[in-house]
Amino acid sequence: MANEESVFKALASPVRREILFHLRQGELSAGDIAGKFDIAAPTISRHLGVLKGAGLVSERRDSNRILYSAAQEEIAATLTDFLGAVCPTQQVQRRKATRKEQR
Repeated sequence: MANEESVFKALASPVRREILFHLRQGELSAGDIAGKFDIAAPTISRHLGVLKGAGLVSERRDSNRILYSAAQEEIAATLTDFLGAVCPTQQVQRRKATRKEQR
């Protein structure tokens, strides 16, 4: 699991949160991601590096392109662990509600 501090530092940026939002549907190249913003491509690359360093984004090479995807399980696990630590009673209540819904 990624370092919790690096995850929250990565999520502190509105641009990085928006990148994750765009990646929720699937893989995108850095160029595709940059096309969704009015900022320079090298800046997007730096943001992707921070997200990758925090374990929130993974990459794979597809011939001459690098495709990025959100590490959704890592994001969910880190945030769930954090919320469970600071809001333990809420986590128990959510589990009870989920069990009732499953019945």
